[in-house]
Amino acid sequence: MSFLSREATVASPGFSRWLVPPAAIAVHMCIGQVYGFSVFKKPLARALSITAPGAGDWSEADVGVAYSIALALLGLSAAFFGKWVERSGPRKTMLASMLCFCSGLVLTSLAVRWHQLWLLYAGYGLIGGIGLGLGYIAPVSTLMKWFPDRPGMATGMAIMGFGGGALIGGPLAEELMKHFSTARSVGASETLLVMAGLYAISMLFGALIVRVPPEGWQPAGWVPKEHVSKLVTTANVAVDTAWKTPQFWTLWVVLCMNVSAGIGILGQASPMIQDMFKVTPAAAAGYVGLLSLCNLGGRFFWSSMSDFIGRKGIYCIYFILGAALYASVPWIQGQGSVTLFVAATGLILTMYGGGFATIPAYLRDLFGSYQVGAIHGRLITAWSMAAIIGPQLMDRLSVANKKIMPPEQAYNSIFHLMVGLLVVGLISNLLVRPVDSKHHIAENAQA
Repeated sequence: MSFLSREATVASPGFSRWLVPPAAIAVHMCIGQVYGFSVFKKPLARALSITAPGAGDWSEADVGVAYSIALALLGLSAAFFGKWVERSGPRKTMLASMLCFCSGLVLTSLAVRWHQLWLLYAGYGLIGGIGLGLGYIAPVSTLMKWFPDRPGMATGMAIMGFGGGALIGGPLAEELMKHFSTARSVGASETLLVMAGLYAISMLFGALIVRVPPEGWQPAGWVPKEHVSKLVTTANVAVDTAWKTPQFWTLWVVLCMNVSAGIGILGQASPMIQDMFKVTPAAAAGYVGLLSLCNLGGRFFWSSMSDFIGRKGIYCIYFILGAALYASVPWIQGQGSVTLFVAATGLILTMYGGGFATIPAYLRDLFGSYQVGAIHGRLITAWSMAAIIGPQLMDRLSVANKKIMPPEQAYNSIFHLMVGLLVVGLISNLLVRPVDSKHHIAENAQA
């Protein structure tokens, strides 16, 4: 067990910090499969009736609840285990993440085979969601320690893999289901088992190669700047104090609104574009993959830009431009332009991903690097709330709207609601102020 301890992962002299991003991506690319979950919605909604016409199948909204549970548990488990992650180190955490996430996929496979909705929620949602939370925060915290000179870029590298999970997971699931499907099966159960095995190998690789820097390590030639801006501190705030400050809660609202406005699209991407533009399931799977690519690229691009523009400024861009794009989508749908729709929603998803990648650096600016992983863990409970707000708004309202209007128009009123969420996020971001010095802790108390 000593191999899994934090001490066993301390880097030896001469270790290159550029070996750490592949470890982070190896884990995040796997748990980021959750963003490709929408490709399972339609197959699981007919998994039973394919062999027994008229049987009691799950609805797409029923299946979507598992997605919401998984993302809600991501935030809750990250908050609950945040201090444990900091104490235990990334290797033990990544291994725990692999065990939870991959066993969750196995249980989901059994849920499909036995047609048990509660097992779908317990496997993919509860157990898999805990794996998401553990695997999400450990690489982020580790990379910020390796790149104090470029925290925005560092969090972008850590989190872009999560955003890119559906780029692989969506098309892979679609192709595997085609391969395993028969006249009596949609092929989802077998697909989930194969994906669990592949992801387990990748996550074990990440856990094996990850390292943390020695105490007091700094990049060669880098000197911390004493005064960068009023919102960037060189002091530190403990996690138990940070979450009681108004800055924590204004950022909580910022993240919650940004995520709520984007996560609904990801959770409903495949059925949505099929309903709105009558594309094929294969084309819809490609759209899911493209959104994943936008999500991935935005995480690195926008978070890296925040090192120059500042975190507050970059979030203003997210909210103002995002609101304008959401307001334009109903008009685009009316024009029947799938190209413009893909471009607009793709750009929205770059800023959605950018918001995730920028928030850890925003926290580091305000609260310092001490226990920033644990602070981040508590903040992404905002993601837990957003995982309920965004997908359920999209799922429930689209189902209700389809009863009174054509399916292609059922999403337009939801896009207008997303504009309102982004306006709330913008106001909260504008209220962010520096943390009062009374919350700072003495250097000798940071042991």
